[in-house]
Amino acid sequence: MVEFSEKEGKEPEIPDTLPVLPIRDIVVFPYMIIPLFVGRDISINAIDNALGSNRMVMLLTQKDMGIETPGQNDLYRVGTVGLIMRMLKLPDGRVKILVQGIAKAKVLDFIQAQPFFKVVIEKLPEEKPKELTIEDEALLRTVKEQLDKAISLGKSIIPDVMVVIENLNEPGRLADLVASNLGLKTEQAQEVLQIADPISRLRKINDILGREIELLIVQQKIQTEARGEIDKTQREYFLREQLKAIQKELGDIDERAEEMREYQAKVDKAKMPEKVQKEAEKQLRRLQKMHPDSAEGATIRTYLDWLVELPWSKSTKDHLDIKKAEQVLNEDHYDLEKIKERILEYLSVRKLKARMKGPILCFIGPPGVGKTSLGKSIARALGREFVRVSLGGVRDEAEIRGHRRTYVGALPGRIIQGLKQAGTNNPVFMLDEIDKIGMDFRGDPSSALLEVLDPEQNNTFTDHYLGVPFDLSNIIFITTGNMMDTIPGPLRDRMEIIYLSGYTEEEKLGIAKNYLVTKQLDAHGITGKMLKITDDALRVVIMQYTREAGVRNLEREIARLCRKVAREIAEGKKKEFLITPKNAGKYLGVPKFLPEEEMEKEQVGVATGLAWTEAGGEIIFIEATIMKGKGSLTITGQLGDVMKESAQAALSYVRSRAASLGINEDLFSKTDLHIHVPAGAIPKDGPSAGITMATAIASAFTGRPVRKDIAMTGEVTLRGRVLPIGGLKEKSLAAKRMGIKNIIIPRRNAKDLEEIPKYVTKDVNFIPAETMDEVLGLALVKKSARKAEKKSEKSRKSRKAA
Repeated sequence: MVEFSEKEGKEPEIPDTLPVLPIRDIVVFPYMIIPLFVGRDISINAIDNALGSNRMVMLLTQKDMGIETPGQNDLYRVGTVGLIMRMLKLPDGRVKILVQGIAKAKVLDFIQAQPFFKVVIEKLPEEKPKELTIEDEALLRTVKEQLDKAISLGKSIIPDVMVVIENLNEPGRLADLVASNLGLKTEQAQEVLQIADPISRLRKINDILGREIELLIVQQKIQTEARGEIDKTQREYFLREQLKAIQKELGDIDERAEEMREYQAKVDKAKMPEKVQKEAEKQLRRLQKMHPDSAEGATIRTYLDWLVELPWSKSTKDHLDIKKAEQVLNEDHYDLEKIKERILEYLSVRKLKARMKGPILCFIGPPGVGKTSLGKSIARALGREFVRVSLGGVRDEAEIRGHRRTYVGALPGRIIQGLKQAGTNNPVFMLDEIDKIGMDFRGDPSSALLEVLDPEQNNTFTDHYLGVPFDLSNIIFITTGNMMDTIPGPLRDRMEIIYLSGYTEEEKLGIAKNYLVTKQLDAHGITGKMLKITDDALRVVIMQYTREAGVRNLEREIARLCRKVAREIAEGKKKEFLITPKNAGKYLGVPKFLPEEEMEKEQVGVATGLAWTEAGGEIIFIEATIMKGKGSLTITGQLGDVMKESAQAALSYVRSRAASLGINEDLFSKTDLHIHVPAGAIPKDGPSAGITMATAIASAFTGRPVRKDIAMTGEVTLRGRVLPIGGLKEKSLAAKRMGIKNIIIPRRNAKDLEEIPKYVTKDVNFIPAETMDEVLGLALVKKSARKAEKKSEKSRKSRKAA
């Protein structure tokens, strides 16, 4: 809207009758120039008539803008005479005109209704005061100042209009111009238009401006409060915050109140410790003050969700029936008496004392012996939840302690995650593969576990993400591993170590009969009537198709056998099968393992040793041979430094005992010695092959064979003393698997025989030895026996030739 100046031209003469142009939602004041879009037939006809004569129309505002076809009573009687300056016909049939208000007029009578309204009018002349009083000038100045203040508070008025207003000193013109630019409601603007007296009209405008300023002040206050809550650059949040502030002014309920009440109810229901509850309520208060869509608000919500979902006070009640717990353990696992006894001891103490710290057990043993499944059985026997976390390959300390909340995507550590998964604060918590934890620039997870696995400290374990202590003392921690060497000493010191040795043939037979066969029959949809496997057939599978400390491969072979049978049943060839040692090969193929050839006869320079590996005990054959040379020693077979040094010590011992062994001392300087341990692609090391090497060397130099029914283990000194070793149980089980009947062990290991099962000691003869002389006396074939054997062999050859 712009102002029309009277100085630009003489005011045109206004006729007494004019066509009427009804307008909606706007009041046109004199000297206003405004574009109008006309679409109704009655209005278009009025414009066509005006353009054909003096281009003037009477602009009357409708009382109700919703009426499409207004009548005489639907139009105000006071309006403005307008001059059509321009006209443009639009493609959609409407007409766009540019109209300039000329003067106010009053309708005296309607003289035509169709095809357009035509009225008789009376011009309302503007009463111009002859001289402005002080009060009038003060009113003029007040209106201008209030208009400036409204603009400073955010009211939008075109700058060109403000220039005109500053130069106006006529009360009527000023009132009309201000009214046309304030965006008044139709009724309010019409009321101003109908006031004839300019001073009265200006006073009305002054009152309207005063109220407008009050509204702008409140609006600015609302906007300021809203903008203070959020970043000024986040324009999309402004309208939402403005609505929130308006609701606050009106006393409406805050939309976020319900969410805050829900969080408060969850905090109360979680029954947190006092310190934790204070932290939760502190974060809840922070959340209430934040914008609901802010990034930090989302972080706090996630944090509160973790706090309220953790089992601070939820625990399961232990089943304290000792006999029932023992029955459950026996149902799930064969043998393992020590571990079962330890769990029953814990239950017994728990029955006598309600409040006690959970034990921290560490199961060490080769793969496949049931360490992980044993943890599940313990949880079932106690009636507790079971959680398993694998630590193999973990290198980041945050995996245990959690990430700090400042990081994007931060989460609690695996301990807290496991507790949330369990839903109770006293589960059986298994930390699998604890011997395979790594370490790099991100920290040392094994050091972080020191607090978790220390009964004196873990009652106040603090995860970095939570930032508040959680009591872990009610948890039964069970860790598992294959070997102790890679577990740091301080961590090992905090755990109760329980060793699980490899299974013997009898134990594997019992496990297969009681667990594995039933499990695989069920997995393959076969009933016990369809397939029966004899004990002897299972022994064949154990001895000739598997060679392991555990039973994983045994289970695979039984599953393979079940698949073969299932196929024949599905093809309708046969419905019942009996697996015996004779037909086992038909289903399983050629045996994978057979007795070693060296075990079938006694040889010179070949001794049978026993070794410990991660998979259990194994037998190794150490070969020694001599040849003409200059006294050099060659060692092959990928031996480690310890075994190489054992070979050097064994050779030195044999040379020092040359006289008593009947060896010519010159022989050592004229012959080269080669020691080899077969399976050259497999690295070998350890301190238990000394006496085996010494025996093989002594046999090579004396020409006396080593007894084929004897295996040995132990370290040797230069003085010939036999030093103790570890892993005796695993080694003895390996010897039994190979059918060896005699084992030479260090005398100081005799105490360990109590831990070896009776069915092993019944079939295997353990011979303690304190010196190397005793070992050689037992292991090497006597000369007289050797002569008799040679004579017998010569006799057999002659008979064969005859």
